[in-house]
Amino acid sequence: MTVPPPSRSWAPRSGYRRPGADHPGLSGTPGAPAGSAGPGQAAGTGPPGWGRVPGSADGAAAPSLQAARWREVLYYVLALLGAAGLAGMLWMISRSASSAPDLVLVVLLAAVPLLVVLAVVFWIDRWEPEPARMLLVAFLWGAGVSTAVSLLVNSVFAAVVADATGDLQEAEGLAAVVSAPITEETAKGLGVLVIFLVWRRTFSGAVDGLVYAAVVAAGFAFAENILYFVANREDLLLVFVVRGLFSPFAHVTFTACTGVAIGVSARRRSRLAWVWWTPVGLVAAVVLHAFWNGVVTTAPQYYLLVEVPFFLACIGMVVWLRWAERMTMRRRLDDYGRAGWFSPQEVMMLTTGSGRSAGRRWARTRGPAATTAMSSFQKGAAELAQLRQQAVDGHADHDFADKERELLTRITSSRQVFLGVV
Repeated sequence: MTVPPPSRSWAPRSGYRRPGADHPGLSGTPGAPAGSAGPGQAAGTGPPGWGRVPGSADGAAAPSLQAARWREVLYYVLALLGAAGLAGMLWMISRSASSAPDLVLVVLLAAVPLLVVLAVVFWIDRWEPEPARMLLVAFLWGAGVSTAVSLLVNSVFAAVVADATGDLQEAEGLAAVVSAPITEETAKGLGVLVIFLVWRRTFSGAVDGLVYAAVVAAGFAFAENILYFVANREDLLLVFVVRGLFSPFAHVTFTACTGVAIGVSARRRSRLAWVWWTPVGLVAAVVLHAFWNGVVTTAPQYYLLVEVPFFLACIGMVVWLRWAERMTMRRRLDDYGRAGWFSPQEVMMLTTGSGRSAGRRWARTRGPAATTAMSSFQKGAAELAQLRQQAVDGHADHDFADKERELLTRITSSRQVFLGVV
């Protein structure tokens, strides 16, 4: 099999067949998860730690049904809590809106920056997408829980300061610079942390933390924009341009600091690394938020001098994180490639944007079934690389071998379909 230039479609050579992988007995094939030797492979050889999860024993117990049920119950509790908070927020805002059509208008306007942010997030997360249900609970946490908590705390803070100083304007200024950054970033960051602690398997690095933080922040900004648009309906167009068009990524940038820090902790050997990494990210988020509220809003020239360069730097960081994630994926798939599950050309196809696109274009020429199979092949390979990386980092769950076996079977079956050997 050869890899053509990016401008051409990827395709296996005529008669291509992965040795030992098209009919995976999984107990006697190269790189068998159970640690048995495959054809031409001595027992115990292969990538470091192959076949045995570090820190686990053969015959590990099945996943605890009680723990799984607890996580499922908690998921629905968080989702309902977020939905209730968002519904309550919309009900409260509707009492200030002049009419129902006005409320619908501001909701639609608030949806514009939301869709822009989500489109960018989904593009960043396109190779190894997070579970949709987890992204939903992240959004609801930001839009419902974080917004409600922040509105309550900021209002109480402003009222206390106004009562003490007798100056309402000064109180609102202090709330914007002191209370809002601390309360809002803590509330948003807590949502990311809860997802990490309860559903740690969904985190494989900084990019995942960035994605969850961005979705939480997008939900928060959506609800906050509705509030601002209703409160400033006389200057609705101006407020929309400033908040919706000039700074749709403001909250995302702040909370991303916390999310990236939590994501980095997922790659550390210590399972308690989040204890010291989370505060680092949270402090950065609070400082950036306070700077935005206290300086940029009162001195717009700093927007061009500071915020635009900083935003460009953030774009560069995202690009670097995506590159680093791609290289990690390549290393982990190379582990399986040395054991006979992937060819070097497949690894290159799976870990480059042009290669993945070329593979999908080639599959489309072979019909809908091949197209679906190629998508499953690429997605399964990304999940397999993530699973392997978690094991390498020392965070493999007790069902590692079963999950690995399931993914290898899915990948092999998908390959058979798009090659037309079944």
